[in-house]
Amino acid sequence: MHDNTYLPDHFLRHIAAIMPAHLAMEEFVASCRRPLRRSIRVNTLKISVSDFVAKMAPLGWQLDAVPWCDTGFWLTRADETVPLGNTAEHLSGLFYIQEASSMLPVTALFASDKIKTDGMLLDAAAAPGSKTTQIAALMNNQGMLVANEYSSSRLKVLSANIQRCGVTNVGLTHFDAKVFGQWLPETFDAILLDAPCSGEGTVRKDEDALRNWSLERIEEIAAVQAGLLESAFHALKPGGVLVYSTCTLSQQENQAICQSLLDKFGDALSFDSLASLFPGAEQACTAEGYLHVWPQIFDSEGFFVARLRKHHSVPNTMFKPGKLGKFPFSPLPAKEADPMAHDIAATFGVALQGQLFGRNDEIWCFPALFEQVQGKLRFDRIGFKLAETFKKGYRLTHEWALAHGDLATRGFVELDNTNAREFMMGRDVWPEQEAGAGEVIVRYQGHTLGMGKWVGSRVKNALPRELVRDTNLFAE
Repeated sequence: MHDNTYLPDHFLRHIAAIMPAHLAMEEFVASCRRPLRRSIRVNTLKISVSDFVAKMAPLGWQLDAVPWCDTGFWLTRADETVPLGNTAEHLSGLFYIQEASSMLPVTALFASDKIKTDGMLLDAAAAPGSKTTQIAALMNNQGMLVANEYSSSRLKVLSANIQRCGVTNVGLTHFDAKVFGQWLPETFDAILLDAPCSGEGTVRKDEDALRNWSLERIEEIAAVQAGLLESAFHALKPGGVLVYSTCTLSQQENQAICQSLLDKFGDALSFDSLASLFPGAEQACTAEGYLHVWPQIFDSEGFFVARLRKHHSVPNTMFKPGKLGKFPFSPLPAKEADPMAHDIAATFGVALQGQLFGRNDEIWCFPALFEQVQGKLRFDRIGFKLAETFKKGYRLTHEWALAHGDLATRGFVELDNTNAREFMMGRDVWPEQEAGAGEVIVRYQGHTLGMGKWVGSRVKNALPRELVRDTNLFAE
């Protein structure tokens, strides 16, 4: 029990006034004081769900299915000695540590029969990356996903999680999400707006989440949310699908925000009922068809999810193109791109996908749909950095290895447990196999840890320094 969880009286009175009659306040308070069940989501860009379950069973991992996410599980481990983030499977990007309720918005988005998995999608408030990586996996790295994050301090974590999970179709931006309706009207086939909120549903993981709670603060946040939703609606193509979600409980930030959009644009949109999204969803469904997840219903965080469809265009008084600086990349000429693609295929058995662009001594691989937004938006990162060039050739990057190394049919080395631990500690390794030459993908149990280079019978470590782990790694 979290006996120190702060639940102020004025907050509890507010909740009592809006809680559905069939739910009990005693159960709400008790659930808020219970620790969350740990949950993870399998990253199907790297491994199938069935293979992951089979892989983890010998390690004593009990995986109980999350009913609203085909790749989500509540996790119980027989051995908690190694932190979950230091397990080999996490370091290789096979799973993402994600609260079960937060898997709901993406499930709702992709349950729509209108979704285009190879289209142009937007995650308007993306950090730390749980939903971005979930979307990318469902897109199978096709199309393009613009992942936006307003907080500069959270960008680095978002970028690191995208790379670890082998995501290659993302363009990363850093703006107030209000700009998308202004700069990119009717651009996106689908949008997720997991809006910033008061976080009332998060007390089970943060006992001080409600320290500064007030109705006045809720009203301030609601005004921001309404503006973000309207902007996202303008950025959505007619026929497109948008999911609005929060991790809070107050109707001012949830039902009222959706109603404000209906009031403003009328028959230009409609909200879908989510009552049949998964078995048991009706327990959390409101009269409007939204999911209002109270923590005691599914033993989870509190959450709100609504899905709308845009039927036709509306006047956009927001439109104001952004000012862009000079784009620092140039398409890589075919005389350079074709030999590189052929060389990578010959060395590793992996075919490159996307468009190659160059900048100084860097070569990047951009999503194929990038041209649809080129010159309309400034990006912090696009796709992934494929290689760094030097006088005598090029050197493939760690992020290329994480994205493509598991698919390699040659040019890789398999490490045993001891060597894998040494590699993740930043040390060179001596694999028990015939030495090769040049760059090599370093794998453990079939999954990529990074890149190395053969130097005699030794593989020189090329793991980025910021990823080196020196203590409490996966067990020997």
